[in-house]
Amino acid sequence: MLSQRIVGACPSLKRMFCTYGSHELASAIQELNKEMESVFGQPPSSRFDSTVSDGPASNSPKTSESTSGLTHTSNSGEAQMVDVSPKENTNRTAIASCNVILGKHVFDLVLANQMAKGDVLSVAKIAGITGAKQTSSLIPLCHNINLSHVRVDLKLNHEDHSVMIEGEASTTGKTGVEMEAMTAVTIAGLTVYDMCKAASKDIVITDVRLKHKTGGKSGDWSSGQ
Repeated sequence: MLSQRIVGACPSLKRMFCTYGSHELASAIQELNKEMESVFGQPPSSRFDSTVSDGPASNSPKTSESTSGLTHTSNSGEAQMVDVSPKENTNRTAIASCNVILGKHVFDLVLANQMAKGDVLSVAKIAGITGAKQTSSLIPLCHNINLSHVRVDLKLNHEDHSVMIEGEASTTGKTGVEMEAMTAVTIAGLTVYDMCKAASKDIVITDVRLKHKTGGKSGDWSSGQ
């Protein structure tokens, strides 16, 4: 049989199943590799060599890449809600923004408050505030946060015929409000689209992003850092 031929050609295989001290294992593997190369004409797979020579530590799952930064997945890769109970309550704020490109025709209608559905900017402002408060209902793994403040501002930009939207959310708690701020500006932008879509379908919501956050273990952060 092939296995018998290999063992006969490689006496080290017999010795491999004898009792070795940990300090002898690496040298035994090197000797085995040389004998297998003489039989097969090529060295064995480097994966085998590295797996055995690394010793017991190689049996431990390498989870550093899968766990660093991915807090919403368990060790098995399943989605999970982060347990924030060990964290301390701190004052937390987040500011986000987005742009809604209207085009000149729609921009002029919004500016003159002549859209059929009414005051676009006022309705979108209320929608953005409401959206921030509903973030945990919209995004499955977000915590239900008691918001202490939500601000949504909409400004018309004559240069590119757009609506610039900025949203801010604040709380005192164990987790941040970045998602609340970004949800606020996104819902406000979608509301602008809904209010204006009868006049044009060629409206673009763009550049939804976090601009600034404070509080928590990671401290303060601003875009561009």
